Amino acid sequence: MTKKLIDQSDASRTIRLAERLAFSSSFQPIFDEGMMLVDETAAYLDGDGRADVRTISRGAATLYAAESMRLTTRLMQVASWLLLQRAANQGDMSRAQVEAEKVKVRLDGLNVGADSPFYEELPLAFRDLVQRAMMLERRIAMLDREIYGAAEPDPSTNPVGEQIHLLRTAFAV
Repeated sequence: MTKKLIDQSDASRTIRLAERLAFSSSFQPIFDEGMMLVDETAAYLDGDGRADVRTISRGAATLYAAESMRLTTRLMQVASWLLLQRAANQGDMSRAQVEAEKVKVRLDGLNVGADSPFYEELPLAFRDLVQRAMMLERRIAMLDREIYGAAEPDPSTNPVGEQIHLLRTAFAV
């Protein structure tokens, strides 16, 4: 019992660097990077991307359409997370409010069709945007896990998770 009390008091004194970053002025560069990438991607998809897609094969154009949907979805999720953190950072939302809203944000790394034979045909500028968005999403997902902890997997999404849930329930773990 003494050990448990010591562990809890140590945990309350632990400095979580990611949390300090997300709730400080040091957060602004990450926010700016994310919003700039959203703007840059939108400009490309509405401008040069339309012209670029006309120069590639039908298979590559189909992949481009799928990847552009994934890219915009990824960036929308990243932007949502960043906006929630900024609201908390500026005092517009409490941490509890952010946590309640954050469950709607998915930072689960949508697949990229890089293994498709048409991927190398995609415009270089587009592939660069995809890679940068993936790297930013990974960084934000790491920050999210550090700040809020790993999300409990939904046991209904896979049989292994369901079995783990049943075991936890049975043994009250």
